Amino acid sequence: MKHFLFLLCSLFIIGCNQKSETTTTTDTTEVSKDPLKDQKKPEPPAEALKLTQEQASKLIALPLACIQTEYPNKLNQVIGGKKDIQEPSVLHPAFYGCFDWHSSVHGHWSLVKILKEFPQIAKSEEARKLLATTITREHIAAEVAYFHGKHNTSYERTYGWAWLLKLAEELHTWEDPLARTLEENLQPLTDLIAQRYIDFLPKLRYAIRVGEHPNTAFGLSFAWDYAIAVNHKALINSIRTKAIEFYKNDQGCPLSWEPGGYDFLSPCLEEIDIMRRVLNKEEFEKWIGSFIPDLQAKSFRLETGEVSDRNDGKLVHLDGLNFSRAWVLYGLADQYPEDYTHLIKIANQHVSYSLPNLVGDSYEGGHWLGSFAIYALGASNTAKATE
Repeated sequence: MKHFLFLLCSLFIIGCNQKSETTTTTDTTEVSKDPLKDQKKPEPPAEALKLTQEQASKLIALPLACIQTEYPNKLNQVIGGKKDIQEPSVLHPAFYGCFDWHSSVHGHWSLVKILKEFPQIAKSEEARKLLATTITREHIAAEVAYFHGKHNTSYERTYGWAWLLKLAEELHTWEDPLARTLEENLQPLTDLIAQRYIDFLPKLRYAIRVGEHPNTAFGLSFAWDYAIAVNHKALINSIRTKAIEFYKNDQGCPLSWEPGGYDFLSPCLEEIDIMRRVLNKEEFEKWIGSFIPDLQAKSFRLETGEVSDRNDGKLVHLDGLNFSRAWVLYGLADQYPEDYTHLIKIANQHVSYSLPNLVGDSYEGGHWLGSFAIYALGASNTAKATE
């Protein structure tokens, strides 16, 4: 009997405790009438950084200083005989400065871009005079002759080719009498490079997925922009065909493996840059969902590339990586703002890390990084994909 009474009391006490605990939980829930009131409201999306006239005034000094600076120089040529051993200005009378041919080309692009955006900028007359001096009919004829040399069929393929077409695109879209003269003078070389793309791409069986000059996706993106600007249908079709062949079935790009020590391009992001151009919206959404599914998440993060020594010409490539990553992210957010506006903040962080170190930098970065910075700061209005 005692055992029975003890058990009965124990059950009564347990029941009371459970009721008390349930009541406490219920009471707490009832007190929180507005469960969202203590949550932090999301910050409005940051705006993409834009090139200002003050920045342009500083950056224009870089190409002005190097376009006619012949040495040091990296010719990257195959020497077929004594006649090929010439001064850089003899071999490349238009594009001999800025350390190498492609840097000279995009140094010229930088001048055109800045003059186009800020026609009244200080040193505008100096820049215009320099362009008129270098991009002449005679100089471009000599450049074309070089590309027709026996050992030069692959010269500057495809990085320099891409920048040459970017220069041609910028001239084509610049409403200025000087631009018409320069575009006409450059046209023989522009036509040659466009045809080199058309001839070469069917032969390229595998994409080159590196973080430096030969990256195929980068070369296709800039060539696409030119082809769209001038409605070069053969080039458009060639690029679209090859981009889809190379990248349409790619999945799970290992962005966490980047960057490599000398990268100035992101293999994963450059691929996005070309595919957002050649695919329509529905196709692109399906593709990128498999390629980098985390990119659409608001929690997505991407650390900037850190430069340990800006006197080292290869290590300073990582500043270029920060700018090229930014132009891909800006372009993606601009084209599809409903899904990728959150990437603007990441792009801004990348630009903000490297931009302060650019002006007054050593020649190791000054001969080319200005162009990357200028392109990144103007990249929120890049070419859209065709529907």
